Amino acid sequence: MSSSISERVAIIRSTLPQGVKLIAVTKKVPSDKIRLAYEAGIRDFAESRIQEAMGKRADLEDLSDITWHFIGHVQSNKAKKIISNFQWIHSLDSLKLAQRLDRLASELEINPLVCLQVKILPDPNKSGWNIDELRGDLPALALCKRLQFQGLMTIPPLGLNDLEILDVFKRTKELATEIRDRNWQNFKMSDLSMGMSGDYKIALQADTTMVRLGTILFGERPL
Repeated sequence: MSSSISERVAIIRSTLPQGVKLIAVTKKVPSDKIRLAYEAGIRDFAESRIQEAMGKRADLEDLSDITWHFIGHVQSNKAKKIISNFQWIHSLDSLKLAQRLDRLASELEINPLVCLQVKILPDPNKSGWNIDELRGDLPALALCKRLQFQGLMTIPPLGLNDLEILDVFKRTKELATEIRDRNWQNFKMSDLSMGMSGDYKIALQADTTMVRLGTILFGERPL
């Protein structure tokens, strides 16, 4: 990619409606490049591996207004470290994990901002609730008083065409609205974490509020 990070940030920002949060996904991106993205105006950064993230947090601790988002699978033995170091968790994928995070949050006296990860279509490669499972778990989730349920996160299965991807995003929005209308105190459900480098423009058509962009900002990274 010949353009600079600041140029790419500016181009992407010009495509985002007001109110849509640009989250830079920095997995395998070195701290100096994250700093360039910060200088270009980004304040939200996402990581999926706690060990890698902790090193970058240390490198960038002078940038005190960064908001860190965790987007990877939350392993039970790393849950405390994750909720201690990330303001947002986008990948809350089971009732059991929610209950563990709620207990830990109570011990730490914090109120993590979380998104529930959903699978609108069957996908053996993704974690998360299907629609019926989530509906069934909602009463128990409502008892997790420390967790602040901000919305839903989804990743469409591979191999879909644009119309099928759009349908996944629209159904995710409908589900979030359905949950919000129950008016449970800790379910705000005003955010949709939908859209990555390859499909974020489709997610915008379904009113996403947060896009998680990595490759389009930083270029291809090692697997």
